[in-house]
Amino acid sequence: MPAEATKATVTRDPVLIDLALQGGGSHGAFTWGVLDRLLEEPWLQIDGISGTSAGAMNAAVLADGYAKGGANGARIGLKTFWRRVSDAARFSPFQRGPLDVMLGRWTLDSSPMYVAMDLMSRLVSPYQMNPRGNNPLREILADLVDFMRLATSPIKLFITATNVRTGRGHVFKNNTITPEVLLASACLPTMFQAIEIDNELYWDGGYSGNPTITPLVRECNSQDTILVTINPVERKEPPRSAAEILNRLNEVSFNAVLLKELRMMALLRQVADPGGAEGAKWAGMRIHRIGSEMLTELGASSKLNAEWAFFTLLHAEGRRSAQAFLEAHAMDLGRRSTLNIDDLLRQI
Repeated sequence: MPAEATKATVTRDPVLIDLALQGGGSHGAFTWGVLDRLLEEPWLQIDGISGTSAGAMNAAVLADGYAKGGANGARIGLKTFWRRVSDAARFSPFQRGPLDVMLGRWTLDSSPMYVAMDLMSRLVSPYQMNPRGNNPLREILADLVDFMRLATSPIKLFITATNVRTGRGHVFKNNTITPEVLLASACLPTMFQAIEIDNELYWDGGYSGNPTITPLVRECNSQDTILVTINPVERKEPPRSAAEILNRLNEVSFNAVLLKELRMMALLRQVADPGGAEGAKWAGMRIHRIGSEMLTELGASSKLNAEWAFFTLLHAEGRRSAQAFLEAHAMDLGRRSTLNIDDLLRQI
């Protein structure tokens, strides 16, 4: 594993925070790195986590590991999860081409099986390509996460999935989370069959909240939310290829609800009376962000690259990004926002 970022030397009073974790396939290993670094700081106390797709996996593994063995248990659980995912994909047909390996590119655009799958997914339903609905993540999650322990974890969990029938987001909480809930939150409809839970079908939560901020405001005591972003809001260059266009459409769709919630916060801060206790809490939330330009530069196909070397690269970048955030803003937590969401008003 690459050398870890040097720890910040921060000594301060405890701060209650919550986390909002975006989804993005293999790029979720970046979030693993961010969480790994934040968990080293004893003054950071996690109240709740909202997660979608890969963010949901990270959230559940962290909360269960924390319930089992505190911050160190959470770090061990996260590393074990990502190692198991990589091991399960060792013989996957989705592998980098020889030229990409030689040039150090992490894209799968030259992988014959990835290209074939990408084309087939536009013509053939996952009910035809994978009639049994097999997903290796199901066994990994069932094996690594104690869902009975998760139900009583001191960290509140909010996992978003999209109801296929209504098109609305559904937020699952600790005592309702199962392997199926986590799979539903990461269920891309062109790749996997919809996941049935209590006689309802669900797709990826990114369509309705990536992640959902509302339950963090309503049900957590913390007033500081650290948003760990994977999908870029803006791209400097317009998409040209078919793959780039589809990827950008997904990014726009998956960011839409999050931006709407952040804009509501920004608007409520502009009015004298934000509208009762809940409105005041929305207006008073302090928002922070940890992200990386590196993720913007990676191709969409790399979200299916499960090589351990790729995971550790993303993990190291996550730790580096979290370290930079702590060095710049550790003393701001609990005091002021470091993400200027008022700027979002100019984009409306």
